[in-house]
Amino acid sequence: MDKYLIVGLGNPGYEYDNTRHNAGFMILDAFAKASNIVFSDKRYGFVAETTLKGKKIFLLKPTTFMNLSGNAVRYWLNQENIDQKRLLVIVDDLALPLGTLRLKASGSNGGHNGTGHIQQLIGQQYARLRFGIGNDFSKGKQVDWVLGKFTDEELTTLQPQIDTAVEIIKSFVLAGVDITMNQFNRK
Repeated sequence: MDKYLIVGLGNPGYEYDNTRHNAGFMILDAFAKASNIVFSDKRYGFVAETTLKGKKIFLLKPTTFMNLSGNAVRYWLNQENIDQKRLLVIVDDLALPLGTLRLKASGSNGGHNGTGHIQQLIGQQYARLRFGIGNDFSKGKQVDWVLGKFTDEELTTLQPQIDTAVEIIKSFVLAGVDITMNQFNRK
């Protein structure tokens, strides 16, 4: 059975719930809810498992904190013997307008500490889904922005995008990264 590792980046702890930096966690929570599965506290993260048309999917929300996300990703890839081509990392992105979704087959870390650590440990050859959090902050306030909570209005606006991200994950597993990029990056 083909196995996939879908990683949503974020920070553990209720104080980080609904923060911009936890967009990856929010998307995996939506996927788990839609799939009627729950996360268990395992080594290096909260993990949920499901299958989709004969393919095994592991959802991972690392508990290593953002800057050490690579430890969790490397561990679960090795633990479940998952090919790196079947890894998708979901990450918040300041460079994209709020709610914008961009799937990439590989590439740089874009200055993101979570993907930066993953690349130090496993390289750049993995897919990532970037979720725009916008950059409406004044000079020197980037940390406050990414660790700030989404407003209720923003959460309402983002819900359709979170639902689309869930569809992107399913398409990534069933159709592959190239077809999924062609289908979703145009929207």
